[in-house]
Amino acid sequence: MKVLRFKVGNDIRMGFVNGNRIREIEDFSFSNDYAYGERRCLELEEVKILPPSEPTKILGIGLNYMEHIKEVGMEIPGEPLFFYKPPSSLIGHGEEIILPKMSEQVEYEGELAIVIGKRTKDVHKEIAMNYVYGYSCFNDVTARDLQRKDRLWSRAKGFDTFSSYGPWIVTKDEVPNPNNLKIKTILNDEIRQNSSTDNLIFRVEDLVSYLSSIMTLEPGEIIATGTPCGVGKLRHGDTIEVHVEKVGVLINKVI
Repeated sequence: MKVLRFKVGNDIRMGFVNGNRIREIEDFSFSNDYAYGERRCLELEEVKILPPSEPTKILGIGLNYMEHIKEVGMEIPGEPLFFYKPPSSLIGHGEEIILPKMSEQVEYEGELAIVIGKRTKDVHKEIAMNYVYGYSCFNDVTARDLQRKDRLWSRAKGFDTFSSYGPWIVTKDEVPNPNNLKIKTILNDEIRQNSSTDNLIFRVEDLVSYLSSIMTLEPGEIIATGTPCGVGKLRHGDTIEVHVEKVGVLINKVI
């Protein structure tokens, strides 16, 4: 199923997407095994698409594709290298990425996002997938010049609009192997990133297990799994697309 969070009028609702139609649902929960009440049907064009969950934490993974490590000239991490992005940085499909005045080198990073389905703490990787709700597309927008300048990545990764996420969550039953998905990033109709999650150094189950050994992961929280090689600069007027096989296409304009 494709689970969408959207706004219609003044109401924020959840629904299941089938083609261009939405079946609005009530009593949604990430852990209620799909036992929902249904309401009206809507057309996608009638609603404003929102980020599909409201995470209290956004966890990004750095240096998780070998070719990306080579292009940025850094060392291979011995364990997952993670960082936080603030929830205030979230935007959804169709919203605008705003280039901050203090950076001259803002770049896209197309990624697969893991969405947690239930409270997760100290789980072994053999059972880690039981705690995943589904998957989405993610653009980990980064001020590369500030990332190089600062010892910590919080500023470079944390500007408003720097976490594009959506357009929906595809439930894990429709993605039997998240470690073998094609991923592409397209800038102004030109393919800039073209890889597969088969190239992840730390795989989906590794990341869920590792992070849960440090902190409790809550339903709806996001793990952005890292970006492949081909990152590049965003400019005013650009259109950036993140394509993840079996998941969807996330599109944003840059202003």
